Amino acid sequence: MKILEEHSVPAIDKNIRLQEYAALVFTQLPTRSAVKKAIKKKLLYIDGNIATTATWIKEGQKISLYAQNLTKKIFKLDLKVLFEDNQLAVLVKPGGYPTSGNYFKTIENALPHNLSPSTAPDALTYPIPVHRLDNPTSGLLIIAKTIIARQALYQQFETKQVNKTYQALITGKFLQKTGKFATPIAQKKAETHYTQLKTYKTNTTIFSLVELKPITGRTHQLRIHLSEAKHPIIGDISYGSTINTPNIMLTATGIKFQHPTTSEELSFTLECPKKFLQFIRKNSVS
Repeated sequence: MKILEEHSVPAIDKNIRLQEYAALVFTQLPTRSAVKKAIKKKLLYIDGNIATTATWIKEGQKISLYAQNLTKKIFKLDLKVLFEDNQLAVLVKPGGYPTSGNYFKTIENALPHNLSPSTAPDALTYPIPVHRLDNPTSGLLIIAKTIIARQALYQQFETKQVNKTYQALITGKFLQKTGKFATPIAQKKAETHYTQLKTYKTNTTIFSLVELKPITGRTHQLRIHLSEAKHPIIGDISYGSTINTPNIMLTATGIKFQHPTTSEELSFTLECPKKFLQFIRKNSVS
């Protein structure tokens, strides 16, 4: 097994168990809960012996944290990678695939096929997405390749330091070109800002291209807010669309965040998706 971290115990002035001590000295085990899980999986060793939660720490001991040996089935789906370094990657998720979950054909299972392994000391066994896009939603997705990157990016999402922008084709048009939705979702605060970019006419109805900026990150937030406003996203049959399309007309087209180790501001944008342009050409009239 690969050793992730090692620590030699210096002189200590109090009795302390491994479960408490390891959370203080291992960067990859930041909580007692994480230490407990590592012990349960037999990934922590003291002087070459498997450690337990009952183990007491003594001066001079060498504590080793090993990587978990996992065999992942790789989903060979080619993805468009916009950025990659030793810490993270940004790629374009196609619609129709879950980000992760108990399935084989997920974006997470396709990551080893598309990304190079990190050589950092705290490299994750496999890269993982640090946020999710709904199964039918396409667009920009951030991937962590190290434990430090994962923790820092989780923190940025938690403190709303990641700015996300979406585009959608919706039924009808708004009376005001800019505005916001603030109705709660599942009894939790939810806020979405919108800008109407363009309106199109068909022989029977009207549809619009809009830009959406979620301030909060509730499940299906954009889809629910637009459905409640009586302007469901085209193709979103689950939330009131009467127009069926292979994937809903919703794409994450912009994302801005801070690199977890260099502190550089990273910003990525996508042009209006081809599926939007094809729908517009097929359905709009002069």
